[in-house]
Amino acid sequence: MDDERRDDWTQGPELSAQQAREEKRRREAADEASSVADGEDAETLRERRRLAQQDMLDRWIDGVLVEQRRSRRWKLFFRFLFAFLILASLSTTLYGLFVAPGATDVAGPHLGVVEVKGVIDGDSRASAERVIEGVQRAWEAPDAEAVVLHIDSPGGSPVQSQRIHDELMRLREQGDKPIIAVVEDIGASGAYYIASGAGEIVAAPASLVGSIGVINAGFGFEEAIERLGVERRVFAAGENKAFLDPFSDISPEQRDFWQRVLSTTHRQFIDDVKAGRGDRLADDERLFSGLIWTGEQALELGLVDKLGSIDTLARERLETPRTRDYTPPLDPFERLTRRFGRVAAEWAGVPQAASPLRYQLAP
Repeated sequence: MDDERRDDWTQGPELSAQQAREEKRRREAADEASSVADGEDAETLRERRRLAQQDMLDRWIDGVLVEQRRSRRWKLFFRFLFAFLILASLSTTLYGLFVAPGATDVAGPHLGVVEVKGVIDGDSRASAERVIEGVQRAWEAPDAEAVVLHIDSPGGSPVQSQRIHDELMRLREQGDKPIIAVVEDIGASGAYYIASGAGEIVAAPASLVGSIGVINAGFGFEEAIERLGVERRVFAAGENKAFLDPFSDISPEQRDFWQRVLSTTHRQFIDDVKAGRGDRLADDERLFSGLIWTGEQALELGLVDKLGSIDTLARERLETPRTRDYTPPLDPFERLTRRFGRVAAEWAGVPQAASPLRYQLAP
């Protein structure tokens, strides 16, 4: 019975067209010989062949239908899976926008925390606009016993750092609520600029603190393009307009001028740190040399006031340690738009408005 139901189209060996024709003629000849031996006439033989072919065709059609149904099931499965992933992503985004910001609400006295994480930049999550808004929220919250800037940043934009520092100093002068900076892993350069605006700085013993300096890094490719036979074409009005172009030479006068710019920006940094820290700073000329220290070393130099973490700070200041995050939530759509605009500008060759100067730890 199994041999009769065997489908040579799908279960037999693979044959070429010539081999298939020869196999068909062989079977027809064998069937005719068998029919003659059984006493069947030609009409009966043709009918039996027709029925066998019809049976084979029916089985083939059944197989095709089964395969189509199986393919349709997989298509439906992947469509449902894709729809589920889209809904899950959308739900996560909506949760982050509308639910998560309220999830940190606490009742009673607490520390109002504002996160300063990553590079400080106008388009980053540590932008002045976002940090200042968080500080003002925590400052105005009646149950917030103190405003705590939770810092973990290598620094960044001078303008953004100055804006945050100035706002902290303004609030400190009002004297209504303590402002404390807590350095997690790193509070360097522009991040320390911000921290110096707080009334108190707490750092972990192994954290990195300091790097009070200004940096502008670049490359000079003028000899490289000469060797490659590339002609650099820069059109500018003003003899010094393009002096920072990496493919052009820089004169000694231009180098001296740019160094004065860096020195002026460095002096602003130093003056603001001294205004924020006052007499707590040690009399050590290395403080403003761009060096960076551990939290333990920074304590000896007066760069920080005590060693600890945000957890130890909460336990010291509150009977029941509580914190609430007042950092404004990120808008993922705005971030996507900004990132797309930045990438498009880079591809189009449009210069970015960000300052080349950085209060940032050198890589």
